[in-house]
Order: sequence, then C-alpha cells, then structure tokens
Amino acid sequence: MNTFPVRILAADHPFYEGECCSLIIPTPDGMYGIQAGHSNLIAVISPGTLQFRVSEQAQPQVAAISGGLVKVESGRALILADAIEKPEEIDLKRAQRDADAAKEAMLQKRSIQEYHAAQAHLARALNRLQVKQHYRGM
Repeated sequence: MNTFPVRILAADHPFYEGECCSLIIPTPDGMYGIQAGHSNLIAVISPGTLQFRVSEQAQPQVAAISGGLVKVESGRALILADAIEKPEEIDLKRAQRDADAAKEAMLQKRSIQEYHAAQAHLARALNRLQVKQHYRGM
C-alpha cells in the first residue's frame, strides 16, 4: 500500500508529522477514510476517534480528536484540530469531571450560546471518556 505525507496539528502542539498509509477521521456525516492518491478535499472534523496507520503492517494509532478541519491537496493531508490526545494521555477522572460540569451547565437557564458551548464541551468530554475506555489495551 502506498503512503502519503500527513501533518496532524493540535492548537498547542504538533501531534504527528510523517508518512501514513491510511487515515480515518470523524466527520458530521460519519467516518471518512483517506489513502494515497485521494482527491483534493476540505472537510469538517467532528469530535471522535482519529485513526491512522504509518504502514500496512503497523497497528492503527488512535487518538481522541475535537473539532477541526482536514485538507487533502496534491497528495498531502493536513489536519488542524483544537485538541488531540492519545488514550494514555487522557485523565479519566478529569474527563468525567468535565462531562459532569458540561451536563450541569446545560441544565442552567442561560443564553443559547452558552447552551451550545456546554453541548460542545460535553461532546468533547464524552469522546475523551469513550476513547480512553475503548483503547486502554492498545
């Protein structure tokens, strides 16, 4: 299987830069796969699980990713995300506290903007919990 260059950048640090043979990203329409030779595209990334393989024989690497963008152009992929964390980097207790705080904020009678912000925080916290619990053994 052919490889292609990929850069995965979080807002505060580079997450991965190098060759990749497959990339699977969460989008509002479901999981989206990218391989070498993919056509040009720009897409929105939803909170979810990012997966990529550096070689055909390698185990997939996974991470919890928050919202962001993916751009594929001229055979190269660029992912820009607010936050990306490997399962071993996620603090389970902190993620649970964040989810609880977001649920409480959604119950408060506030503006629609604050409600949507709380929804986004809840989605990120629940995603982090899911990735941590599902990929513990990897």
